[in-house]
Amino acid sequence: MRRARPGAARGGGPRMPAAGGGQAEVGPRGGPLRRRESRRVPGGPARPAAAAPPAAARPAALALVTLLSFASRFHRLPEPPHVCWDETHFGKMGSYYINRTFFFDVHPPLGKMLIGLAGYLSGYDGTFPFQKPGDRYERHNYMGMRGFCAFLGSCLVPFAYLTVLELSKSLPAALLTAFILIFDTGCITLSQYILLDPILMFFLMGAVLSMVKSNSCADRPFSASWWFWLSLTGVNLAGATGVKFVGLFVVLLVGLNTIYDLWDLLGNLSLSLVMFGKHLLARVLCLILLPLALYTAMFAVHFTVLNKSGPGDGFFSSAFQSQLIGNNLHNVSVPEHLAYGSVVTMKNLRMAGGYLHSHWHLYPEGIGARQQQVTAYLHKDSNNLWIVKKHDSGTADLSDPSSPVEFVRHGDIIRLEHKETSRNLHSHQHEAPLTRKHFQVTGYGINGTGDSNDFWRIEVVGRKTGKLIKVLRSQVRLTHVATGCILGSSGKTLPKWGWEQVEVTCTPYLKETPNSLWNFEDHINPKLPNISLDVLKPSFAEILLESHMVMIRGNSGLKPKDNEVTSKPWHWPINYQGLRFSGVNETDYRVYLLGNPVIWWLNLVTIGLYLLITVSTAVALKRGVQLTSELKELSRVVLRGGGQITLGWLLHYLPFFMMGRVLYFHHYFPAMLFSSMLTGITWDTLLKFCAAFLSPSTTARKVYGGGFLALVLLIVYRILLAM
Repeated sequence: MRRARPGAARGGGPRMPAAGGGQAEVGPRGGPLRRRESRRVPGGPARPAAAAPPAAARPAALALVTLLSFASRFHRLPEPPHVCWDETHFGKMGSYYINRTFFFDVHPPLGKMLIGLAGYLSGYDGTFPFQKPGDRYERHNYMGMRGFCAFLGSCLVPFAYLTVLELSKSLPAALLTAFILIFDTGCITLSQYILLDPILMFFLMGAVLSMVKSNSCADRPFSASWWFWLSLTGVNLAGATGVKFVGLFVVLLVGLNTIYDLWDLLGNLSLSLVMFGKHLLARVLCLILLPLALYTAMFAVHFTVLNKSGPGDGFFSSAFQSQLIGNNLHNVSVPEHLAYGSVVTMKNLRMAGGYLHSHWHLYPEGIGARQQQVTAYLHKDSNNLWIVKKHDSGTADLSDPSSPVEFVRHGDIIRLEHKETSRNLHSHQHEAPLTRKHFQVTGYGINGTGDSNDFWRIEVVGRKTGKLIKVLRSQVRLTHVATGCILGSSGKTLPKWGWEQVEVTCTPYLKETPNSLWNFEDHINPKLPNISLDVLKPSFAEILLESHMVMIRGNSGLKPKDNEVTSKPWHWPINYQGLRFSGVNETDYRVYLLGNPVIWWLNLVTIGLYLLITVSTAVALKRGVQLTSELKELSRVVLRGGGQITLGWLLHYLPFFMMGRVLYFHHYFPAMLFSSMLTGITWDTLLKFCAAFLSPSTTARKVYGGGFLALVLLIVYRILLAM
């Protein structure tokens, strides 16, 4: 190591390029090193720790790791020839796209659309039911969908290789990262099945690589390459978010990088405000408007393709359902105004609020009165049907064709009799099952005969007393006459005794919210004329907003299935517990998702090691220790390049500790990509630091090369044992 000249810290040394291409010398607070008393680091003249690889070695290395990645992911891809784990969901959803059948899922549509497209292009006809794990594919062509996911999963290795190479300028660091991902059994397994994870991670790593490449073009702003990488970053952001909402974590990473970049530009006094404004507008265009436009276009395609009624209808509003071919509201006519004797369904206006529903099951002991359950149910069902009756009509037969039609009006007091069980909608001052200070709602009475707690006043929002009530269009509120509470859906999911349906309560709080508003959807009354529902067609903006509200609520309500193995975030980095992909149905082929323990524990140890190196480097720079240009460059890689990767790991891991939904081991794999890249950068930097203090140069090269070889052998050790 060279001895620093007195005063060299003022700028006599070479200026190192900042991550992404800008020129900045490493020093405290990112500025030039302040003049201090020289602190000499022992060692002789500076020498490279290892000879720089020739330029031709980089494309050859890229080709090698890409070949190994594809070979490992496509090896035995057809096995097992039956449904594995979540293939039962995402394979089925791919079939829905091929058949144009509407469905509901908690994730945005891009991943499923791409799976469906891959299946369609490979000759799959969309007829396999994907009912449960273990079902054999038989003659059905599933390889196109698995092959598509394996292809995207194979691309993660070259993406990570190029990202680390760009950040560290070190071929060994990039190769070490690539070998970690190539030989990790978890990454291989997750890439070989019809899942959203390889698609999500493809766009995630594409966004990170594009961001890093865009940073490297910072010294050539507004050039063709600069625009290309900035735009590609936006495209990948839209892709990641369009597959799963956790893609927003990489959006946040790119956003923080952009804010840092703009803040740095704002402090550059040689840059005019006009030019700064151009930089700002370019980023708004490529990183905000372009992703938003692409994300919106995905949903436009989604709703255009899925135009037939399917299992997801009940999650959406009546107006939306009227657009779906085959739905009972599509191209149909219903009586316009509500009348006594009509058979109706009532849908809560809360997003995914469900239909007012009852069934023969009673509330369990200790849960209010032991009477018939009343819930909100998200699916079409005969138990959603209610008969509208006068409160004092007794058992009069209102369906008699000879009886006159009498319309229900705003302010009327009515009874709602459940058609299947002949029990009345009822409330009393027992507490609701889940929501404190709300009253329980039950089904009560025999053959329509009950008591005064069955009476409800029907009111239309924005109407005056005596006005008629319109089906689908009128927003109505049901006020319990005896207690003054209002019928509503709390949105909370009942336990298994309530069949995991949505709680219905009677709230004493009179604040008007969608939870307490309903509309009449199905309306059967042969004595009334019908009108067309075409006038209710919602706009695309309304559909887009509704779909997101339904997805968000669906995500928050996810609960584990019976005997399903879930996990907690602290389990993931230590490879504590995996996921069974196949074998639960006594199949002869068992697949278990678990990472290579050597790799995962190496990644975990490296995070602590990186923090130690970072703190040591920052303290040395703060104290004014004089470093050679080589060690300055290594310090830049650790602080800037490693810092970006560490931030990515934190953003893709820590939020899961705050999530209330059910969590699984596979949720950690995006964060695992970042920790693997950090491992490559950290160990390469550490070996170079160690080699820099050794003499002669041959010893330094042996230490560096031996250390690198030991790490590679450690990584492939478990794979070699399994072969």
